Amino acid sequence: MTDLLTLGETMAAFRTTGPLRLGGTAGISVAGSESNVAIGVARLGHRAAWVGVTGADEPGELVRRTLRAEGVDLTWSRVDAAAPTGLILFENRVADINRVTYHRSFSAGSRLGPADVTRAFDAPGPPPRLLHVTGITCALGVEPYQAVVEAVRRARVAGSTVCLDVNHRNRLWSVADAAEALRPLLPSIDLVIASDDELAVLTDATDPAAALLSAGVTEVVVKHGADGATSHSATGTIHRPARTVPVVDTVGAGDAFVAGLLSGWLDGVDASARLDRAVTTGAFAVASRGDWEGLPDRAELALLDHGPGGTVR
Repeated sequence: MTDLLTLGETMAAFRTTGPLRLGGTAGISVAGSESNVAIGVARLGHRAAWVGVTGADEPGELVRRTLRAEGVDLTWSRVDAAAPTGLILFENRVADINRVTYHRSFSAGSRLGPADVTRAFDAPGPPPRLLHVTGITCALGVEPYQAVVEAVRRARVAGSTVCLDVNHRNRLWSVADAAEALRPLLPSIDLVIASDDELAVLTDATDPAAALLSAGVTEVVVKHGADGATSHSATGTIHRPARTVPVVDTVGAGDAFVAGLLSGWLDGVDASARLDRAVTTGAFAVASRGDWEGLPDRAELALLDHGPGGTVR
């Protein structure tokens, strides 16, 4: 059984240590919100699968090799020889502030479609326990959006729990376009994850969490950045502060948070324990460079309980 199924675009990622226009060296890795979550969940001991499309090129090979090495199942991903793998460029512009540039128009990842999802749900065996989708995939074009719609529909029919991370990207689409695409999905969503400013994508209500719960969502988890996170459900509201760590790189922190939260859900722990794990995995991300490289495995979750500068012997 697959614990977590997710779908989206993963790109080759180039990271510079200064302004891109000045040249210099860059580190090369991979990045993609959904695959970041899949890696985080897999490191915590669950079975995660990613559905996506890469080009028949070396960046695509890097993506696939990295995800396989991290234990992510690529059974339902594919290679498209007619389109390139997307690229994302990160500039460490000043202090811990990064600037991001995308090269993903007409990429292989944007060719993800409903048929890719169908293959995953038609495979022998039980359906995934949890489907995770994001607004990023919906913003990539008509076909990727329809892939998300089909995945949500099939998951609902199969009895899988469905999680939506709004993950709004202003460079991909407007709030109005995102609202038009995502709000129709809400009747089929069990868990909504959003930052404070992203809630307006899903509802115009003055109390967004209450409105979403009234619409049938089981739990609404709101990320407050350095102020922690809050879970809203029919059983009440729970808040957890963020873990205090040195901030090295905030990129990927939201995905790390989601990975911890979904891991807790897969383990069947209560909302309080899920939030504790989520703020912990989020802290690992901001205290490490890269989208996913610093994410913990299960044995490392307690590392932050040691004092600053401590040595584990």
